[in-house]
Amino acid sequence: MNAANGKVLRALEAVTAERAEDALLSVRGLTVRFRLRGGRGVAAVTDADFDLAAGECLALVGESGCGKSVLASALLGLLPGNAETSGTALLAGASTDAATRGAGAGPDATDLLAADEKTLARTVRGRRVGLVPQSPAAHLTPVRTVRAQLEETVRALTAVPRRARREAAEAAAGRAAFPAGHLDRYPHELSGGLAQRAATALALIGDARLLLADEPTTGLDRDLVDRTVGELRRHVDEGRGLLLITHDLAAAERVADRVAVMYAGRIVELAPAHRFFGPIGPRHPYARGLLDALPERRFTPIPGMPPELSDLPEGCAFAPRCPRATALCATRPEPRAGVACHHPEDARA
Repeated sequence: MNAANGKVLRALEAVTAERAEDALLSVRGLTVRFRLRGGRGVAAVTDADFDLAAGECLALVGESGCGKSVLASALLGLLPGNAETSGTALLAGASTDAATRGAGAGPDATDLLAADEKTLARTVRGRRVGLVPQSPAAHLTPVRTVRAQLEETVRALTAVPRRARREAAEAAAGRAAFPAGHLDRYPHELSGGLAQRAATALALIGDARLLLADEPTTGLDRDLVDRTVGELRRHVDEGRGLLLITHDLAAAERVADRVAVMYAGRIVELAPAHRFFGPIGPRHPYARGLLDALPERRFTPIPGMPPELSDLPEGCAFAPRCPRATALCATRPEPRAGVACHHPEDARA
């Protein structure tokens, strides 16, 4: 390592330590394995580490099947019964705010991975953590109109008086660009895009300090993507945290403060958004390949296919697709200065 790279590494480590102190959500070693018949297991997420501060958006990006949605489900206790989790995911308590910076997650923090279902259902989901689900139709009650579900959520999560619930429900719909003329429709009468906006409206009602948005722009045209991204950014700018899970890198560029790149269940790069999307670009070859595949960039697809999570190699999972791979890549690279790669692009300020 040369002197310049060593200086960058030390600076990044100092920033990481400071970020952990101020974290709204602090995740360490989050691992999810699914038990399969015959005793086999699938490692869907492995040793995920990141911090998310109030007033910050972290975009989690990567190809389909890399573990992004599994990670989000683990944070809310929404995994199936054959899942095994380990690690910690500390959610700051209600008393931890800007006035108590430096206290980390605080004494009343909740470990989302260790919390029981009663705690998650009564005090976390919707109240402290909002969710925009990847499959909104599965989260909407089929026998109730959108309006009824919005009003019920207003009643459950806010102190809005009964006479004002209808207005509050309509305001939530407006924030998510859900048309007022469709409020009295049932979920089966909605298009995929409308269902997505209904789910977003429901997630915004509680004004939770942390919002998990799993592919919130799926099924939306570009104008609605822009409106949705704008509303999510407003949510962040008001001092809340946002974990945005998306394959839409254009949307991520507009809203994210930092970017985490997942590949084969691991976070392989964590970088400031201005560097990731700017002239310097990503340092990990896979992350760079994601950007180069965009039509507005080189429009060059990454060769090959991601590995099966049930048959991951011992070393770097991206090595078979990587133009920079060497014999060293037969060993697993440990994260260093925000990137897990034996041959990253040179670190620059």
